[in-house]
Amino acid sequence: MSKCRYCNKEITWMKEGRKNVPVEGDGTVHTCQERKDAIKSFKKIEPTTLSPEEIAKYEQAINKKK
Repeated sequence: MSKCRYCNKEITWMKEGRKNVPVEGDGTVHTCQERKDAIKSFKKIEPTTLSPEEIAKYEQAINKKK
């Protein structure tokens, strides 16, 4: 068993279609308020705050061949 990185509850991972879903010991899907709060707090970049040079740099990095 593994632990949720946000609330430290014991969870297991089950395959549901193509996704891995965290499941608690009683078989219900694990959702915790700590995870929801953490995802809300991630910094989001608005496209208008970036300069055209920065956007071009990101596009080049995406399109660059390996």
